[in-house]
Amino acid sequence: MRMGAHSAFTKGLMTRRVAYAAGVVALIFGVVSLPDRLRAQQGPGITSPTKFAAFHPDMAPCNAPSGLQRRLIFAQDNERQFMQGAARGLAAAARDRNVEFSIALADNDATAMMHGIERAFAEDVGAVVIAPVNTFLVAPGLQKLIGKGAYVGSIVPPPATSILNAPQYLTGKVLADAAVAYIRHSLGGKAKVALLTHDSLQFLAPRFTAMRDVLRSLPQADIVADISPLTVDKNGGAATMRTILLAHDSIDIVLGADTVVLGALAALREAGKARADQFLGGIDGEPEAVAEIKKGGPYKASVSLASPIFGYAMGQHAADWLEGKHVPQGMDILPKALTSANLAQYEADIADPSSVYANPTRRSAYLQMYGNICYDTRDRYVNFPWSSERN
Repeated sequence: MRMGAHSAFTKGLMTRRVAYAAGVVALIFGVVSLPDRLRAQQGPGITSPTKFAAFHPDMAPCNAPSGLQRRLIFAQDNERQFMQGAARGLAAAARDRNVEFSIALADNDATAMMHGIERAFAEDVGAVVIAPVNTFLVAPGLQKLIGKGAYVGSIVPPPATSILNAPQYLTGKVLADAAVAYIRHSLGGKAKVALLTHDSLQFLAPRFTAMRDVLRSLPQADIVADISPLTVDKNGGAATMRTILLAHDSIDIVLGADTVVLGALAALREAGKARADQFLGGIDGEPEAVAEIKKGGPYKASVSLASPIFGYAMGQHAADWLEGKHVPQGMDILPKALTSANLAQYEADIADPSSVYANPTRRSAYLQMYGNICYDTRDRYVNFPWSSERN
């Protein structure tokens, strides 16, 4: 991909920020890239990258855990809308399955989350779903829970009995495909593109590899900025866009996570640089992004990872585990490009995740499940960065 004339200047302004961003972003998303150290400390489980077969829910039942409470705790990293959706889905599933549910909000405090996991172990909690602040700190506690017989579901990083992930390359490709179609049909094949990345995170970097690959098909689409914001939130996106605008008077395309792209949109509006013919697109399907799409302005698309639906599924799996049933070792939440044309059905689905989960056809549009594990085979928990896209 050709870089714009001022790309080197923009990247130069950000070089010293990227190293710092790696640490901050890892803290926020809880996916610290320490796989070798983790494996050395954690010991058992499946540590070698493994491709799991399709999940078979009808396998013979296992024993149910004994001595554990029918409780599900969501160890939640922060209150961004994406995680609030996951919490809502978990709560609905727990209510439907008569499981006590609570949230342990860490508010981005890794130590507080670690202590919360230790309390769950001491209180014989039967199920924990976690969105880690710092994987390395919580890993020993999660392993103790697994050894005790609890269900541990993790949103992206190991260790866990069951890992929720997205096919990250496909997720980025879905968004980039929508952007390229817009550039071809509405911008005459020419555009200045800003990528707001998370390349410091090994689990999310494939999204941006896909975006670059897809954009390469348009020789006149110049990636004029390819930058990791200091923080993965609206403030980080706004600050990064202000820096980009110092080098580039106009930007046509902005791609990244919804929360940072929303911040970029705020900065564009602040500078009087927002235009109706721009294409701003994000990942996560956050409500504010959906609201912007409905307005019909610069925000054109969001790739949803339907957090209420995967939250509901993980809550159902927690209840199944406590009853001695099999659950998947890995589960994809499939990316879905949201546009003004399909928002109504999507909003109906996330408002009622139980109906989606109960209908195999509707469920398969959002979720794919792999591998089998239960209480009796818990020593086969996932202790490597699982992705269905691994060869």
